[in-house]
Amino acid sequence: MPKDRRNNQHIVISRTDGIGDVILTLPIAGVLKRHFPSCKVSFLGRAYTEAVVSHCEHVDTFISWDEISAHSSKDQVRDLENLDADVFIHVFPVKEIARLAKKAEIPTRIGTSHRVYHINTCNKLINLGRKNSNLHEAQLNIKLLAPMDIKGELSKTDIPGYYGFRSTGPLSTDAKSALDDSRFNLIIHPRSKGSAREWGIDNFVQLLKLLPKDKFNVILTGTKEEGAAIRGTLFSENPELTDLSGRLDLQELITLIGHADGLLAASTGPLHIASALGKHAIGVFAPMRPIDPGRWAPLGSQAKYFVLDKKCGDCKNEAKCACIAAIPPREVLSHLLKCADE
Repeated sequence: MPKDRRNNQHIVISRTDGIGDVILTLPIAGVLKRHFPSCKVSFLGRAYTEAVVSHCEHVDTFISWDEISAHSSKDQVRDLENLDADVFIHVFPVKEIARLAKKAEIPTRIGTSHRVYHINTCNKLINLGRKNSNLHEAQLNIKLLAPMDIKGELSKTDIPGYYGFRSTGPLSTDAKSALDDSRFNLIIHPRSKGSAREWGIDNFVQLLKLLPKDKFNVILTGTKEEGAAIRGTLFSENPELTDLSGRLDLQELITLIGHADGLLAASTGPLHIASALGKHAIGVFAPMRPIDPGRWAPLGSQAKYFVLDKKCGDCKNEAKCACIAAIPPREVLSHLLKCADE
């Protein structure tokens, strides 16, 4: 690419997986804007993550992979050609997308050499293996910028400065009525739709029993199905809990998190949204690679995680994890009390 075009290039970041993954990819856009202030950054993602990307000040355009993938093969190539992109970064490798970017003749196509199909579809390969790395997911993502002369590692404490993530828009009626300005507004998001090991409803029940009612206002979030599955257990012991499960879309959830004080969850998208917004993002994790906090911890100015100090492999193939379930509610309580007293 000619040197005089570097600052005005159009760069596409491709990440077509989950909400948390997308949040941890947004710092790429921040780093690109820091190095090339006039560049255009587009984000190719799943349609349901558009609400997340739209809150990032460093991304200029969202491109829906759902819309493109519904087109014919010929039109898919034309869609990518019409982007007039200079650089295409495959953060989440997808063979179909890699082939399309090559057919569209996007000049610079960056991907990891650990995907065989990238050998034929990418012209800039990075020796990047994630599974056994000691780096955080956000740090690994930044390494894909090496072909653009952006080298070196960002520390975990540096990453939050590149999110550019803001909560905007009015609160929904349900969210507004759920908040209490006189107490610490704590969102609990107990379930993960199967994307992470969970702490367990019993632990949430015990924690809510311990939380001083005069200090904490607790709000339950999650899908309609998740709420239906856990509501009885939680509310039988904690009738003052406000249930917003199934009542907020993603945009409304982001706004609620932006107005709350903290969020407690496993390794889920809402946890990373809270950390990117600078909230008290409190995560509970299994000590099992590659799903441990070393790779997926929330990164933010007020982020915190809990994990047992042990190696865990006994429940690798089990649906439930005894190690994450063994994290004592009183330890989480102690941290929450400190947060509320700040």
